[in-house]
Amino acid sequence: MKIVCVCACTSGIAHTYLAKAKLEKAAKELGDEIHIETQGTIGTENALTPEQIAEADVALLAVDIATTGNERFKNIPTVKVGTSLVVKAPKKLLEKIEEEIKERKSKKE
Repeated sequence: MKIVCVCACTSGIAHTYLAKAKLEKAAKELGDEIHIETQGTIGTENALTPEQIAEADVALLAVDIATTGNERFKNIPTVKVGTSLVVKAPKKLLEKIEEEIKERKSKKE
């Protein structure tokens, strides 16, 4: 599964980057490709490219605050969750998202 993600927490420090690290590890374990943009206290880092977004199966918004640029994901399924959920159970979250994406694709066929 190809995932694009935005991580942002209320303080823009701890949970933003902790969620990023947890998601990267979980995606690697599951064999998923993930690109993560962070919107923290120092601004946007690792901004997602139009190509990454176009190739993605899903957009994951792991956010606790309003983020910028969400209109970029209007053409792909988007899941929004809090950063605390990501920190607690990143692998389980990605597995659930993958199940839902597979179900959506099978309904279209």
